[in-house]
Amino acid sequence: MGALLEISGLKRHFGGLWAANGVDLAIERGEIHALIGPNGAGKTTLIHLISGALRPDAGRIVFAGADIGQHNMHARVALGITRSYQITQIFPHLPVLENVRLAVQSRRRDWGSSFRMCRPASADFRMLAEAEEWLGRVGLAEAAGQLAADLAHGQQRALELAMALATRPQLLLLDEPMAGMGPEESAHMAALIASLKGAQTILLVEHDMDIVFRLADRISVLVAGRVIVSAAPDVVRNHPDVRRAYLGDEVAP
Repeated sequence: MGALLEISGLKRHFGGLWAANGVDLAIERGEIHALIGPNGAGKTTLIHLISGALRPDAGRIVFAGADIGQHNMHARVALGITRSYQITQIFPHLPVLENVRLAVQSRRRDWGSSFRMCRPASADFRMLAEAEEWLGRVGLAEAAGQLAADLAHGQQRALELAMALATRPQLLLLDEPMAGMGPEESAHMAALIASLKGAQTILLVEHDMDIVFRLADRISVLVAGRVIVSAAPDVVRNHPDVRRAYLGDEVAP
């Protein structure tokens, strides 16, 4: 299908530390591409660079054929790059359904502010109906009227995923979506991500190696700001440097 995102020679330093030191990476359309590596390898920095939260010191980021290295975050969102965060980002004091409705509305430039008056009731109905569909997709239909703050942690993460999907991104960046979850919540989130396989292009940063190897079509291993291998899970699983330095006994042979 061809690469949706192509990164070449990407560099970013903080003082004397190179968080990205010549990263080369390609993400194909429709794949779940996992990014793994030890703490401090530069995974979250790379997510920041792709999303526009940080600007690179050198290198290129090409998305859907266009060089976006100097685009700000809002411009990249408009192009179809949406991300989640390690710490859940929702509107806690709004109802669950309203959280997702705002995400639906955010991609509709014709509506502007959520407080805009005199818009057709049918348009509001369509946005609410779509928001309800996304909530159903992540298993939160029955929680639509609750305040987001009252949801359990795993449900809040599922709500954040629904909000991200409601923007209909071309590329979804998931930064540790299972962070802070128990086994049942993690299994539910993994199933949600698996349900997107083939329909949504995803770059996934996750520390649970069992989940990574179950979900990913391809895996890139980042070490000291460089990708040392980018390949199918079985190739990465059996790569001697990866097994010796980063996986150990976490992944069964």
